[in-house]
Amino acid sequence: MNALHYFIELRTRLLRCLICLVAVFALLSYKANTLYTWLSFPLLHRLPSGHLIATQVIAPFFAPFKLAFLVAVLACVPVFLYQTWQFISPALYGRERRWLWPFFVLSLVLFYAGVAFAYFLIFPLLFQFLAHAAPAGVVLMPDMNDYLNFTTQLLLVFGVLFEIPMAMVLLVGLNVITRARLVAWRSYAIVGAFIVGMLVAPPDVLSQTLLALPMWGLYELGLWLTRWVPDAKKK
Repeated sequence: MNALHYFIELRTRLLRCLICLVAVFALLSYKANTLYTWLSFPLLHRLPSGHLIATQVIAPFFAPFKLAFLVAVLACVPVFLYQTWQFISPALYGRERRWLWPFFVLSLVLFYAGVAFAYFLIFPLLFQFLAHAAPAGVVLMPDMNDYLNFTTQLLLVFGVLFEIPMAMVLLVGLNVITRARLVAWRSYAIVGAFIVGMLVAPPDVLSQTLLALPMWGLYELGLWLTRWVPDAKKK
């Protein structure tokens, strides 16, 4: 009977998530073209032609709706997390409840911060460089589907990259690694941040530094957060 109860509860939670996703997607579908224009804005005004191209017949219709669905998924993540929390919280101890919900919320905030960081800082720097890096005789005119795939992957990469502090908290909380070890690795983290900046950002010192400093800051944030993990100072 208990198993049946949990199954019904799980089905109810999943159904609510699905309803939320469908409703948000339906609303965003009306503005699908506007969403795509917003996504392509960092590149459009840096292109000599001023526009993207479509090499597939259905791309002008399909690409904006694909973007609308991805945005709907991201917009519904708070609902997904809330429903997950409502499902698992009865099985948690009081101490676990006090830590898990803030962990979910801060993870979500950092993910959205990473997406915003990529869109508002990385995209302008990257596309400014790419627009002027084409060899003589080559005009940059990206396909709209290729652009969608490239940018959404980059947004997700930075969203996940901004989860570094929460990953550190989780590792310390699970006793996989000690906080003292993370502190000892600070110098390696700084070097790693500038290596990431060198590989991802355009080849100029300012752009690389603008990317490396936030990465370093994320590691420092993780170190600060691990101070609040139970018994972290004893590890």
